[in-house]
Amino acid sequence: MQSTKGPVWATVGMATAVLLALTGTAQAQDAVKAAPNNFKVLLENDRVRVLDFHATSGQKIPMHSHPAYISYSISGAGKTKFTLADGKTTERPAATGQATWHEAETHASEYEGKGETHVLLIELKGSK
Repeated sequence: MQSTKGPVWATVGMATAVLLALTGTAQAQDAVKAAPNNFKVLLENDRVRVLDFHATSGQKIPMHSHPAYISYSISGAGKTKFTLADGKTTERPAATGQATWHEAETHASEYEGKGETHVLLIELKGSK
């Protein structure tokens, strides 16, 4: 009689790998799909994607991902709280006229300032 442990464990391992991959995909959702009311694509080609972002104070943006990008704050002052995929949180100041470089990242965010924030994001393609 042959043992079935090998094939059974291989099947369990494969199912686990698929579930982990699907979970990672859900966490790494595109910003425009995660928050279509906040992000609008202004320009997209094979090298960059330019996003127009608007949010009001206290509004939470769900978990999403960006390749390496530059952000430019058009309006809004205060700070933005970012929650990373591993659950760690960071806060970054938000100031009108500020341009900032960001490596590729997955995060949720919440603007904590007065009124609305308006930011342009220039995502670099091929930099994930």
